[in-house]
Amino acid sequence: MHDIVIRNGTIIDGTNTEPYLGEIAIDGDTIVAVGPPGTVAADGRREIDADGQIVTPGWVDMHTHYDAQATWDPYLTPAGWHGVTTVVMGNCGVGFAPAHTHSREWLIRLMEGVEDIPGAALTDGISWEWETFPEYLDALDRREFIADIGAQMPHGALRAYVMGDRSADGIEATPEEIRQMAALTEEALRAGALGFSTSRTPLHKSVDGDLVPGTSADSSELIGIAKGMAAAGHGVFECALHHPEVPESFGWLREVAGITQHPVVFNFNINDRHPDLWKDVLGLCEKAHDDGLAVHGQVSGRPVGILQCWDGTLNPFIGRPSFEALADLDRAARLTELLKPEVKAAILAEQHPDASEFLQFVLGSWDKMWAFVGDSDYEPDPLDSLAARAKRDGLSAASLAYDHLCTDGGNGLLYFPLMNYGEETLDPLREMHLHPLTRMGLADGGAHCGAICDGSMPTFMLSFWARDRSRGERMELPYVIHRQTQQTAEFYGLYDRGVLATGCRADVNVIDFENLNVDAPRMTWDLPTDAPRFVQHGIGYSYTIARGEITVENDKFTGALPGRLVRGPQHLS
Repeated sequence: MHDIVIRNGTIIDGTNTEPYLGEIAIDGDTIVAVGPPGTVAADGRREIDADGQIVTPGWVDMHTHYDAQATWDPYLTPAGWHGVTTVVMGNCGVGFAPAHTHSREWLIRLMEGVEDIPGAALTDGISWEWETFPEYLDALDRREFIADIGAQMPHGALRAYVMGDRSADGIEATPEEIRQMAALTEEALRAGALGFSTSRTPLHKSVDGDLVPGTSADSSELIGIAKGMAAAGHGVFECALHHPEVPESFGWLREVAGITQHPVVFNFNINDRHPDLWKDVLGLCEKAHDDGLAVHGQVSGRPVGILQCWDGTLNPFIGRPSFEALADLDRAARLTELLKPEVKAAILAEQHPDASEFLQFVLGSWDKMWAFVGDSDYEPDPLDSLAARAKRDGLSAASLAYDHLCTDGGNGLLYFPLMNYGEETLDPLREMHLHPLTRMGLADGGAHCGAICDGSMPTFMLSFWARDRSRGERMELPYVIHRQTQQTAEFYGLYDRGVLATGCRADVNVIDFENLNVDAPRMTWDLPTDAPRFVQHGIGYSYTIARGEITVENDKFTGALPGRLVRGPQHLS
């Protein structure tokens, strides 16, 4: 008798091959049989009838920021709500190890600024049990999770650990400091880190306005760290680049790939000011591939969209004196004030006195802002933008925005696609996804709590791209599944998962595909210290199985926590 048998489902095995009706047998944490009806003769202690549903590998999300949350939330939400069975964290050069005791608060302020995670929640929630990166891994190894977790060495924390007060961006590391960073990176990888990450974008700043250490570091520092990775023999080199500067970064990207002989991946988005640059970047990836260098772009499943609301990090009226005067009121009292015509008139008549050029762009570009209702299409029609509606109806776009924010009991949302939507279509993004040298990522689970809610992207990829898209071509369902299973798993050397095959890890989703969806983003106050974050649940996960244990049944947690720390590459036994 097997532990679990899944029958009558449509198996989409993660390899981008044709679906077929079949069945799967699981013993312990391993798939022991998979094939067409009749493959599994023995019964299961737990029989799952997947009739009318699809059966897939669990999602492997390669771009998350659960570095702190993993120390207090075993369910790794939102990942746990969306069929994710493995997460990779420590991206974009920020994290919490290695860390001297005196630098802990600084690392929190860095993470708060870069990833918009409330500092109070981090301060209250993190149980500091480490100094070195191997000690951080050991602390994680003592915990249980709903999914497996893998960690990367973050450049910001590493530089601060080695250089101390000299780690600020703009100060070059000495040759000896570079040797130390290389040695510590090698140590981290040998202890089980899956890679190293860095940030090179001016958008990544601490709450104090300081760039992530190493943002403009000389390429010799990155090359030195790459040599440490090469000595360890494995590891992905992940970097957040400044999008207009991606082509000029390819010199050192290629050099790093040549040294490590392992994948290099950069955040690959489309910037409004350089709408066609992505085509050139794909060409550079192709040239690197032709030269035997594994340089890849990591692309998002939808626009990098900022959600704005009264309770979020941003709304079009922040900084205006009459709005800021309401800051100390509770939510109900504030809404009462906001609904008063005289308060609205006062706020609309003002401007943010100190808004940067970037803030002015995000808060006042009405042609790039939409009212977000329900599970709204993430490919909104230009004719429905606030600017278009205002022009059509003879109204003020600012007034329309204000009124919508007041809907739904003051929970109204505005959607601002910051990247990947300059042409007001997702056709370019689709083309990027279809390219063999890109990988699916950038969901940022655990981060951007008050402005971005993309941790639901693994679910969205199926419901939108394989079923619901109406303004352009879709993608085939087996390919979408392949993008976030076999492709992402193998990218990080996790060859024991991401595919439904005999001998592979029993990480499985049974999905009611016809009804699969994401609900509307909603602000909640469920972080430590009751700090706020946007959440968006998945709908349609009949079962999620991780390491052979059912962790989700009918969209509800079962309480099982089979997930563990993953140390280094994983191969079939």
